[in-house]
Amino acid sequence: MYSETTPLSKVLGKREATKFRTARGITTVGDLLGYWPRRYQSPESNLAAATIGSYIVAVAEVKSATTRTMKARRGRMLQAVITDGSKDLEITFFSAHGHEGKLVPGTRALFAGKVSSFNNRLQLAHPGYSLLSDFDRGERRDLIPIYRAVGNLHTWTVTECVRMVLDLLDETPEAIPEPILDRRDLMDRTAALRGIHTPASTSEVDAARRRMSYEEAFVLQVALAQRRARQAQESTKARVPRPGGLLDAFDARLPFSLTDGQREIGETLATEMARDVPMHRLLQGEVGSGKTVVALRAMLAAVDAGGQAALLAPTEVLAAQHHRSITAMLGDLAEGGMLGGSDIGTRVTLLTGSMPTASRRKAMLDIASGDAGIVIGTHALIQEHVSFQDLALVVVDEQHRFGVEQRDALRSKAAQPPHVLVMTATPIPRTVAMTVFGDMETSTLSELPAGRAPITTHVVPEGKPGWLQRTWVRVAEEVAQGRQAYVVCPRIGDDDEPDDDTEIFDADPSSGVDGGDADPGDDGGPDDGDGDREAPPRPLASVHRVHADLVANPALAGLRIEILHGRLPAEDKDAVMRAFAVGEIDVLVSTTVIEVGVDVPNASVMVVMDADRFGVSQLHQLRGRVGRGGLPGLCLLVHAGAPDTPHERLDAVAATTDGFELSRIDLRQRREGDILGSSQHGVRSQLQFLHVLEDEDLIEAAREDAHGVVTDDPDLTAHPRLAALVSARVDAEQAAYLERG
Repeated sequence: MYSETTPLSKVLGKREATKFRTARGITTVGDLLGYWPRRYQSPESNLAAATIGSYIVAVAEVKSATTRTMKARRGRMLQAVITDGSKDLEITFFSAHGHEGKLVPGTRALFAGKVSSFNNRLQLAHPGYSLLSDFDRGERRDLIPIYRAVGNLHTWTVTECVRMVLDLLDETPEAIPEPILDRRDLMDRTAALRGIHTPASTSEVDAARRRMSYEEAFVLQVALAQRRARQAQESTKARVPRPGGLLDAFDARLPFSLTDGQREIGETLATEMARDVPMHRLLQGEVGSGKTVVALRAMLAAVDAGGQAALLAPTEVLAAQHHRSITAMLGDLAEGGMLGGSDIGTRVTLLTGSMPTASRRKAMLDIASGDAGIVIGTHALIQEHVSFQDLALVVVDEQHRFGVEQRDALRSKAAQPPHVLVMTATPIPRTVAMTVFGDMETSTLSELPAGRAPITTHVVPEGKPGWLQRTWVRVAEEVAQGRQAYVVCPRIGDDDEPDDDTEIFDADPSSGVDGGDADPGDDGGPDDGDGDREAPPRPLASVHRVHADLVANPALAGLRIEILHGRLPAEDKDAVMRAFAVGEIDVLVSTTVIEVGVDVPNASVMVVMDADRFGVSQLHQLRGRVGRGGLPGLCLLVHAGAPDTPHERLDAVAATTDGFELSRIDLRQRREGDILGSSQHGVRSQLQFLHVLEDEDLIEAAREDAHGVVTDDPDLTAHPRLAALVSARVDAEQAAYLERG
């Protein structure tokens, strides 16, 4: 008796099971059934797509076949001509054994292979094939599933393995309650799996996909509904700020007026923090929209109410920047109990993992005693020996860098559940917010504060004569006007991995860098690796090499050029950022540690090297570091690809500064799993079936149904299969995924 948890090694041959495990991480029957076809082939498809170097999968008939003895080697070879009625193609086997009895005139088969040329004629040398009589087992099939490569297994081998599993599998347990299946007009799970892997028509595929997509959305929404239900049962201390306290004093000193959005969201936060149910709110906004000021006002309200606020930042550079900027904004209000400090002031304390022992000890004492009303730190805040006197508010910056277990570790340091404010500078489409942050209320800052200057973005082809040098001349011109510049690189050194905070993507497909055709295995053939791809013209730009080049560049002679990356000692990073902030550095060559939170108003130009290797959202975040001080911003995106070839990602960033539009483009290009937190390469998307942009109606329906189920049965006692799927989904890794955006 087999189930979805049965190991593949008990069902398939050792060779096939090993290939699935090593090539795709597929180890169980359920994993294999979740390995969807990449596309479907019609038996009437033709050979017109055959060009030299292309990988084709086509249904054709053997038109002629001959065998002959080879002159240069022992044995006989088989040469045949296959046709689809409109085009002929030669196929060759250098060993006829095992083929000559199958590939006889009139035989129809599914052929797959890489097209080459011999004597100026196109051919398939030793292609894989499967006879349609074997493939269909006598059934009429309008569609043939084509799978992505699994090692060197051909697509029909994958197909046969899937069909074998389906034949042996008993009815699969149903996770969706029957009334919901009926109401939403969904087929059952077993029928859906067969409709995906052995479809008779495209309509059957569509119905099966819809059902499986709904199931994924439903399981996610049930998990989030359970979190909301648990949160609703929690109680905490209402935090109402005292009149005439820190918040009032801070507002009176603000040198600018809050935007309407900042005021409105501030009132919402104040209302929710004044309740005895913990706040769980997501604050998202455009680059430079003023989220930090909104968060600081909430933290001051928490301090005014007698509690403490903690701000969790993903990097030491960002934590130190927050500490500097908040301290500067508060002035003597951040010097409570100190000489010259305000009578109503508090202390703003920084805690990071690399601080000197004495400084760490002092910070931890201030936190434990409550002298530090505002605590800013990295993961060091969640260490076991860090304790708070009365933690009232947790603010998590750049939530996509953290998992739920880290947020909960900080929440657990409060005597009672604290209020939680999550911030992200990456704009999130509504459907993503529903899918990922469905357990939180969402606020959005869309308008920019006064004083934010427009940013102009241009794409710079490195290969065009003079363009890169003109870029450095442009940087020198900005510096000559008293301004400063960032130069961002994807790597620290030529032989290094990317910096800890840097995402590296495959080159823009149209860029010509690391390009070539798509992996031939994408259509289900053998995975030939990267052997046929062009080598990049040079290594990815590194901080150290670019720094050396700029120092030697005559256009930048006399400029103060320094480096910054995440692996510098903490005191060195802080010293560099302080020097840049006060204008002692003209050009900062850095990795993406400056991506978020870094605020140097005098910086007006940014150059991003190998920009085609960054995601759209990350490029948008990076350029948000300029144009912050009323000076027009300039962002130059350098790529090493073919000069006249369009670059979809870079052109999109250059075309608009609308972060929400760019986030949708990013989501379409990178797939949900990358946006929502899974690994960038080599790992299947965390969302196997669901497309959060296209499936909005389905997500809405699943959210409604999940709420009803959890309201009636919070522990899913009457739904054991659903409970098991939710439990499997929300393990430690998946829980972190649910919290990322």
